Amino acid sequence: MTSERMKMADGEWYCCLDPELEALRQKARNAVHRHNTMPPDERGALAPELRALFASAAGDIFIEAPFHCSYGINIALGEGVYFNAGCTILDTAPVRIGARTMFGPGVHVYCAEHAKDPKMRFEGLEIAKPVTIGEDVWIGGGAIILAGVTIGDRAIVGAGSVVTRDVAANAVVVGNPARVMRR
Repeated sequence: MTSERMKMADGEWYCCLDPELEALRQKARNAVHRHNTMPPDERGALAPELRALFASAAGDIFIEAPFHCSYGINIALGEGVYFNAGCTILDTAPVRIGARTMFGPGVHVYCAEHAKDPKMRFEGLEIAKPVTIGEDVWIGGGAIILAGVTIGDRAIVGAGSVVTRDVAANAVVVGNPARVMRR
């Protein structure tokens, strides 16, 4: 029998109310709390508990507090990644963020999609889709990146944009839903 964690990792419908997944979320909550409440001089760029939680995190990343993630174990951050205050990553699937990518304040990345059927939602069923963000990307403050999206290298996402589909390398997208900005 496949565990809910395995279903989540395999991109299948899974029950987010599962005790094993709740234990993983609690571990993440503790690491996030430590990061968000440590004095900045002690915390530095990233609290040790949060760094240990991530799938990978380059040595020179910086995450401003407050920060939130669901699991942490699905997040991989390249060299020089910077998150301004208030960023959230709901990492039910892998989230890969390339080198030198920067997030403005309040950027959210969502990997989970909930069922449209109310009975399935009531049962806690959801599906996870990965998010990949390339190198040298700028995501403006308050932007939301939805499940399954890939953003190419050197792209720019305007502040407040909602990215519902892939963004090509070097593109500039703005709006809700985000669309390529014509120059």
